[in-house]
Amino acid sequence: MQSKAAAHPQIDFLAVGHVCYDLVTGGRVVGGAAAYAAMTVQALGYRSAIVTSAAPGEDWAAELPDVPMQITDAEATTIFENVYYPAGRVQTIYSVAGRLRAQDVPASWTHTPIVFLGPIANEIDSDVIRLFSDSVIGVDPQGWMRRWDERGHIYAVDWEDAAEVLPLTTIAFTSPEDLSDPSLVDNYVQLTDVLVVTEGADGCTIYARGERRSFPVPKVAMVDTTGAGDIFAAAYLLRFFRTGGDCWDAAIFANRVASCSVAQFGLRAKSEAIRRLMREGLHQSIG
Repeated sequence: MQSKAAAHPQIDFLAVGHVCYDLVTGGRVVGGAAAYAAMTVQALGYRSAIVTSAAPGEDWAAELPDVPMQITDAEATTIFENVYYPAGRVQTIYSVAGRLRAQDVPASWTHTPIVFLGPIANEIDSDVIRLFSDSVIGVDPQGWMRRWDERGHIYAVDWEDAAEVLPLTTIAFTSPEDLSDPSLVDNYVQLTDVLVVTEGADGCTIYARGERRSFPVPKVAMVDTTGAGDIFAAAYLLRFFRTGGDCWDAAIFANRVASCSVAQFGLRAKSEAIRRLMREGLHQSIG
C-alpha cells in the first residue's frame, strides 16, 4: 500500500484532489487531475506529492512511483467512465471517495512553493485554498462544477464559490467545455491574476496583466487526451514559478509538454514521453 506520508518529505509541488480509476475497454486505469499533475512534475524533474482520499488498500505506487501521498480513508475510491463523441465527452461516476478538508493537508505541506487544486467530483472544500498563504496556487475548478444524478450521469452547474476562491488564486485554468456561459471568462479575468483557457488542439489563451494572448499547440497524432489539461496546468505552474512569473513563456512550455502526452495512453507512457522531451532539451529550447 502506498504510504500515508507519515514523514511528509519536502516537496516542490502539491496536488490536492481525488486519484481515481477511469474505466476503459478491458479494465481500468489510474486517473484524476491530481495524479496527472503530480506525475508531470516528477517527469519534469521536481518533487511532487498528493493529498487525496480513497478506500483502504489502494496501491498506486506502480503508476505514481516516488510520489508521497496523504490518503484519507473512505468507503470507496472514485471511479469514472469517460465516453468520447464528436460532440464532446459524456461522463458517468460510479463511486466517490471522501471530501478533502483543511485538516487533511499536513501542516508541513502548507508551505509548498506550488500548489494545484484539482477537484474532479466536487470533493475539495473551498477553504483548503486558505492554507497556502505563501504559495503559487493553481486551480482547475471543473470538479466544482460537476454534479450527478442517481444513475451517476454527470451534468454541469455553475461554480458557486468562484468569487471566494479566485481572488486567492494565482492562476486559474478552465476550458470552453467547463463554462456554462462564455461571458464567465470576463468575470473570472476580473477575479484572478492569470486566467488560462485551454482549447485542446487549438492551444490556449492567456489573460494576464490587461492582455490577451493566444498560443498554438504543436500538431501531433492524438491517442489519448485524458489528463491533457491537468498535464498542461502542472507544466504551466512549474514553468511560471521557475521563470519568476513569466505567464507567456509558461504557455509555450506547457503546450509542448501537453502535446507530447496526448500521443501516449496512460500515466506511465505519458510520463516517459515527458521525460524524453526533457532529455531532448526542452528547458533549453524555450525561453
